Amino acid sequence: MVIDPGIHHDARGEAIEPAIQSRVLRIGQPTQRWFHHALLLLRGNIHLARGESPVTITGPAFAFFPPSKEEVLTVAAGSRGYLVGASPEIIGDAIGDHAESAALRVFSAGFSVNDALTSASLREMTPLFEGTLAELATEGRGSRMVVAAYMRLILMTLWRLQHMPAEEERLASTGSILQRFRQAVEIGFRRHRSIAAYAAELGITTDRLHAICQRTLSRSPIELVHDRLVQEAKQRLERSARDVQEIAYSLGFRDPGNFSHFFKRKTGLSPARYRAIAIQKTSSVPVPTASDYHDWP
Repeated sequence: MVIDPGIHHDARGEAIEPAIQSRVLRIGQPTQRWFHHALLLLRGNIHLARGESPVTITGPAFAFFPPSKEEVLTVAAGSRGYLVGASPEIIGDAIGDHAESAALRVFSAGFSVNDALTSASLREMTPLFEGTLAELATEGRGSRMVVAAYMRLILMTLWRLQHMPAEEERLASTGSILQRFRQAVEIGFRRHRSIAAYAAELGITTDRLHAICQRTLSRSPIELVHDRLVQEAKQRLERSARDVQEIAYSLGFRDPGNFSHFFKRKTGLSPARYRAIAIQKTSSVPVPTASDYHDWP
């Protein structure tokens, strides 16, 4: 097993033990600004300050928080639970490329709370949070693979409780085809699948898929796939410590040179230059993707 000595730059975990006074947890501060967080509240209350829409969570409950600046949790006296957080890199590894991955990625991008947990749900989730904390706390351990595996199980459990897929969403309307194409791209964009393969999976011709994308989004299918790839590359360059070569391989490029050429063609900047601008935050050069993946229907 590979042990990552820098695992605490990519993951965190803590047990919320009962106390005689309230305490404040700031989960949107550096170095955890980009972390996703999952909370399992066994008992007690937690007040969440979310701009003009504060939320009070009463246990037993779970909550999932996407990255958010200056998120503040006020834990009431006597509360007990678990809080785990992970970087986008670990969340990406946890989501992976599977049938459920598209739904998990959409779920992980939003804030959610479920305060109607059953005792069976608590028995299912508690070992997952405890296992994550043990992996991070035990000396001589700290595997990214293990933490990602726990995060995958946590995400799957939360999503099943919150969002079970409906068969009627697969009706063959234009909007449904685009949604299914989006999900297929989410699963397969790192494998650099052909547009013909996507169309075959959707049960339509390549020409029809092209016509739907052009008519609805004014983009071709290959442009949408490339936009998703560029978006992921930008996120990894901004938020990951991995070098450009590792990022290229993780995105399915066999040759890092091809990745650099692709990225510069799409953004006007080399990967190294883009990362330098993102880190320094001193440039006003706009480098957006041609179409935001999240603007899809």
